Amino acid sequence: MNSSQELLDHLSRNSSPYQDPLTRIRWDALSWEDFWIPEEAISLFGTPEYTALNPEQKRRLSQYEFLYFISGALWLEGLFMERISRISMHSTGRLDRLNYRLHELREEAGHSLMFIEFMRRSQLPLPERRFPKPRLATLVGRFAPFDSSIFWIAVMIGEEVPDRMNRLIHQRRDEISPTVHDIVTTHMIDEARHMAHARDTLEGCLDSLPTWQKLTYRPLMRRVFRQFVRAFYYPTADIYQLAGLPAGPDYRRLAHDNPRRAAFVDTCVDPALQILRAQGLVLNWR
Repeated sequence: MNSSQELLDHLSRNSSPYQDPLTRIRWDALSWEDFWIPEEAISLFGTPEYTALNPEQKRRLSQYEFLYFISGALWLEGLFMERISRISMHSTGRLDRLNYRLHELREEAGHSLMFIEFMRRSQLPLPERRFPKPRLATLVGRFAPFDSSIFWIAVMIGEEVPDRMNRLIHQRRDEISPTVHDIVTTHMIDEARHMAHARDTLEGCLDSLPTWQKLTYRPLMRRVFRQFVRAFYYPTADIYQLAGLPAGPDYRRLAHDNPRRAAFVDTCVDPALQILRAQGLVLNWR
């Protein structure tokens, strides 16, 4: 048995027995009096306009930015479930690989149900377009060949980058809602297995890829990476409106120009960039 097979068996064992995420969350602890993400994770944190907000406005903005964040996660889960379902229907390959992918499918479906239940229980009006699906990232995710380097680069980016936000929220449990802490912890534990599988698959794809071909991938993947990061970490204008911020400032522009936000995003994306750099694929998000 080679190392990839051993990893798949290990990941499958750790995915069993399955526990429905809906049963792992303290739903009754959800409160509008709590922050749902730490203040430093709020897009406007560090700006004079944010400092001028009252405590209620800051809390509500944190709540809407968390809803925006899990809306992006819901898009990602759906994209990956679509691909796993399609490949599983026509799978004639190794059973260990199919077995683990079905574990992932079950876990991703559970995460999606968890996010939807949270949105429902939040009782907050949601924007008509919950998340601006990055066009190129969506095309790559839906149509790049499942066993291709490009597809698994996109998967690795999609799993690694939001995970850093989850970890920050998890570490600040005393600052946020217990319900939110349960959600990000559940998501983070399952995604650790998914990321291990994605990294191993990506390494296998890239090991035999010549340097010149990696260079041809770079412009495409740089655009995918930038679209993805900007969509995830810079909320749409309606998020600020729904949060009840004072009229006048262009809050989306303030977030994009906020150096504290840029530094925060750097921290979140750096692990993914390091993994890709080690494989000879140098990207950036700015």
